[in-house]
Amino acid sequence: MPWRQTRRRYLATLGAAGAAALAGCSNDSDTRAPTGDPSIPENIGRWPMFGHNAANTGAAADETGPTTNVIVQWGYPTDAQVFSSPAVVDGTVYVGSNDNAVYALSAVDGGEQWRHETDGLVHSSPAVVDGTVYVGSFDGYLYALSAGSGDVEWRFEAGASDNPLVDRQPVQASPTVADGTVYVGSDSDTVSAVATDGSEQWTADAGGSVRTTPAVADGTVYVGTDGGDVVALSADDGTEQWAVDAGSAVTGSPAVADGTVYVGTDGGDVVALSAGDGTEQWRYGAGEPVSTSPAVDGDTVYVGTDGGDVVALSAGDGTEQWSFTTGDSVRSSPSVVDGSVYVGSDDNKLYILSTGDGTVQWELSVGGPVSTSPAVVDDVVFVAGAGDVYGLTAP
Repeated sequence: MPWRQTRRRYLATLGAAGAAALAGCSNDSDTRAPTGDPSIPENIGRWPMFGHNAANTGAAADETGPTTNVIVQWGYPTDAQVFSSPAVVDGTVYVGSNDNAVYALSAVDGGEQWRHETDGLVHSSPAVVDGTVYVGSFDGYLYALSAGSGDVEWRFEAGASDNPLVDRQPVQASPTVADGTVYVGSDSDTVSAVATDGSEQWTADAGGSVRTTPAVADGTVYVGTDGGDVVALSADDGTEQWAVDAGSAVTGSPAVADGTVYVGTDGGDVVALSAGDGTEQWRYGAGEPVSTSPAVDGDTVYVGTDGGDVVALSAGDGTEQWSFTTGDSVRSSPSVVDGSVYVGSDDNKLYILSTGDGTVQWELSVGGPVSTSPAVVDDVVFVAGAGDVYGLTAP
């Protein structure tokens, strides 16, 4: 694939003449980022699934990320828009694309290791556990692929449809793997629990399309639906524990921390619910739809809004701590690493903000809207902008 290789070299070696398309800036320095070829460690660590962990908190206490002088180390162009957030495990980046494929790329230089074609768009973010990549497709299947080769180990019909005119509904949701079980939702209004050998453990009716990534904590699976419900299911058998109407469609995934479920709604609210019984603890009116999954780190919740804001809220009572406004809608779920919030915007930029007060530490243009959630591993940020997947780091 010569064009891919040529484009990749171009991005990795971009100099001053090309900086207009891929430029970084701090808020108090020159608007052009330096470029070069810094070394990325071979032993890149782990960001194994959307939200970093089964609870979808989006926070990684043991990771480190770059905060200044961030540049594009490499870029890999897929053949269509990318809405799938990257997973990074043991030196490989796994990501889906609207070209119907799942990719495995070298985290060091972006080289393609393999690609697997499905029969539908891949919005789902991969979950990578014990040498297997789990990912959904618009063709209605949950796939289990070998992390080493991309070969299909099995596929499960998670989008099975009762409609005689439709064989399967899309699996847009990202899977979550916890305690040897894969949990995934689908447009067929269901949530399924699948063993790692592909056998069905249970399937539960959620009452609406589930395009959110399940959050799994303390034996309970939490999902949001396009009907506006937040639903808690037993991880053991799928029995409904409780269901709460959040007020409008839930398109961002729930996050669970310290006995509380945090979720955003299309009506512009961030809602905190008791993980035990669904009782509402507080509600924050963002004023614009919240399409992102909240990130929770310590006593602070971070969300992005369609109005272009990144907001930090008190986890205890929802009080606004600070707000930062980007140039366009924020559909990228924030990631929190080592005192910094990493988040993309439809203004084509990745922002690195201080968790303390929202100050911009660095911003970098990647030439297309950034709607995926960044994976931050060993001082490298992996994110997709438009149809390209990037590795970003500091010299």
